[in-house]
Amino acid sequence: MARRKLVFAFGLCLLMSTLGDPGATVLYAVDGAAGKAPKAVIKTKFGDMEIVFFPEKAPNHVQNFVKLAKSGYYNGTIFHRVIPGFMIQGGDPNTKDPKKPETYGLGGPSEKLKAEFNDTPHRRGIVSMARTNDPNSAGSQFFIVVKESNFLDGQYTVFGEVVKGMEVADKIVNLPRNPRNDLPNERVEITVAVE
Repeated sequence: MARRKLVFAFGLCLLMSTLGDPGATVLYAVDGAAGKAPKAVIKTKFGDMEIVFFPEKAPNHVQNFVKLAKSGYYNGTIFHRVIPGFMIQGGDPNTKDPKKPETYGLGGPSEKLKAEFNDTPHRRGIVSMARTNDPNSAGSQFFIVVKESNFLDGQYTVFGEVVKGMEVADKIVNLPRNPRNDLPNERVEITVAVE
């Protein structure tokens, strides 16, 4: 069987926090013959979460996440927003500085992605992009849904799913937190590796 290369225009988005204008997308090659999308592992002190991506649903968001992860962009960031019964949010580069919590939720790359809303529901384990009120404002911040949240369907870009390690997300979402901004009292730094 002949091997084919499919080229997708990819990018990334963000749930309630990033500033900036929509930016350009990057091209990313996916091996159509192998039929395998890239995977990522988010490593934390509580364990690892393995994520599979949905390039057929949100090619720009997958590409952007993979590009940022491979560059080390996410390493040393934290889950800065946790809401029990809902989700955990991370990916803000501002969270690398423990002395500036007032800036958490406001950071991200200058390039912003256009929304890639799709028909995948926000069920437990879904990885989706955070953004501001502008649907085309996603950058690097993402969230992992810990409980079905269908009220988000069609409003945020789903681009992957946790297939292993949801117990880690459960530990993180239940950490004691500041009720004013949902920031956990304990830092949970992440390292992201892409396969």
